[in-house]
Amino acid sequence: MTHRISRRTAVLAAGVGAAALVPGLVVAAPAAAATAPAVSCTSARAGLAGKLQKDITAALAGRKGTVAVGLYDRTSTTTCTLRASTAYDSASVVKVTVLATLLWDAKKHNRYLTDREATLTKAMITKSDNDATSKLWKQLGLTKIKGFLAAAKMTQTKPGANGHWGLTQITVADEQKLLKLVTAKNAVLSDNSRAYVRKLMGQVVPAQRWGTPYGAPSGVSVHVKNGWLQRSTHGWRVHSVGTFDGRGHDYMITVLTHGNSTMNYGISTVQGVAKAIHKDLAAAGS
Repeated sequence: MTHRISRRTAVLAAGVGAAALVPGLVVAAPAAAATAPAVSCTSARAGLAGKLQKDITAALAGRKGTVAVGLYDRTSTTTCTLRASTAYDSASVVKVTVLATLLWDAKKHNRYLTDREATLTKAMITKSDNDATSKLWKQLGLTKIKGFLAAAKMTQTKPGANGHWGLTQITVADEQKLLKLVTAKNAVLSDNSRAYVRKLMGQVVPAQRWGTPYGAPSGVSVHVKNGWLQRSTHGWRVHSVGTFDGRGHDYMITVLTHGNSTMNYGISTVQGVAKAIHKDLAAAGS
């Protein structure tokens, strides 16, 4: 006698041992499950890497879509990655790169930002203003943007063509490189430039302060930039990058996602990861 079993039932049964429930029926795990990348963490702090790996994995359990994660904490030399080199449409997360490019170029020419540039950059970061971004993107041009990416060693980032900055291809690895430049002394961005980026990311309007700041302990300074975009393929892209300083830690988080059914679903995924990271770092102490 042949037993017919729906795909949904098969998946549910596989989670509790289908072969034991239905004699003679072997339910193969989906091919993607066998090759799905795992969260990888390292840390100089005893036990922290294992805890983070376990809790980030648990936060993503059962979540739909494709998620990439990056964490780096300077204080405990802790790093976590998942799909670090997978490319995503940037949406508004690229606005931090636009700001950094403008500041890098101004430094090269030994000049301050103009009043116009200061107004545009504030709107671009704090309110995620698209018109302001388009004006700055056009002003800079691809040559300068690619010049900054080369200086920052963001080799996996590919600027969007024909003015479509929101379709720039970004990866967790490169976003983490950018956040490291924003948060520590380096030859690419001046100290004043780094402070300006963090200042604007710290002034993002309340309605856009979701994502990586979720679950950040009190007393920790928060700097964030989010991005969201719906397209016919891969549904909603929902991304969040953030830097955090205080309570004995100095860390940055990048979470990139696509394949979300709604924007809110993507936000929930991002925030589940962020909450686990903040909790584990806080518990690890200084």
